[in-house]
Amino acid sequence: MGKILDGRIIAAGIKEEISSFIKDRKEKNLQIPKIASILVGNDGGSIYYQNAQEKVALSLGVNFDKILLEENITEDFLIARINELNLDTEVQGIILQLPLPKHINEKRVTSVIDPDKDIDCLTNESMGRFYKGEKCFLPCTPNSVITLLRSLNMNLRGKNAVVIGRSDIVGKPVFQLLLSEDMTVTVCHSKTENLKEIAKTADVLVVAIGRPNFVDKDFVKKGAIVIDVGTSSFNGKITGDVKFDDVIEIAEYVTPVPGGVGALTTTLLIKNACEALE
Repeated sequence: MGKILDGRIIAAGIKEEISSFIKDRKEKNLQIPKIASILVGNDGGSIYYQNAQEKVALSLGVNFDKILLEENITEDFLIARINELNLDTEVQGIILQLPLPKHINEKRVTSVIDPDKDIDCLTNESMGRFYKGEKCFLPCTPNSVITLLRSLNMNLRGKNAVVIGRSDIVGKPVFQLLLSEDMTVTVCHSKTENLKEIAKTADVLVVAIGRPNFVDKDFVKKGAIVIDVGTSSFNGKITGDVKFDDVIEIAEYVTPVPGGVGALTTTLLIKNACEALE
């Protein structure tokens, strides 16, 4: 029987670091980081995430400004609002809650965010820096994956990693971060042939395919580390892409859903805002 790789425990340690950082700045009468979070419309998932981000930020002493905009605003209005935040010296981090309404060009709008305030790594410039190995804020969900792996204090160099999922938000940047650990990385997707056989070669298996309970123990090599990035609503519950109770019988470590990758993402987002002041 494997062990649970609990993101909540790791997040708690990072939160302590952030709280200490904020306390130190307050004692020295230095600027406290401020995050501006823009929500356009009333998408349920975006409202949930924005509220969760606000709750964690305020609990750690980080300033958080919720900017709520009507769904029918123009693209130019939104761009102008982002430019105001770019120039605001009180703001260290800008978050644009996605998805945006269909009449707004997401790529055009995200490209306006100042890369030095792009704490969620949304802009093309930020992603370019990321893939070239230059200094930037790491995308928070992929960073959660690598943070979980590093917490195990294992030598990952030369190990085989398989990523199931090739999205721009998770799959591709996870590939890049695993590669930076000198792992040998294979990316699979919905068109991959012999998916189970390939997955079973992995010392580290990262699943981000968006299909509830898709991966069972037939995909997993004995002793592997399995990171479940999936979050779907299934039978009224938040469910991952990995059949947890099945896979933990054969894997060495498995992340739960909830309580795994997702437990870290908001904390790392806030950490990015703190690092913008350093």
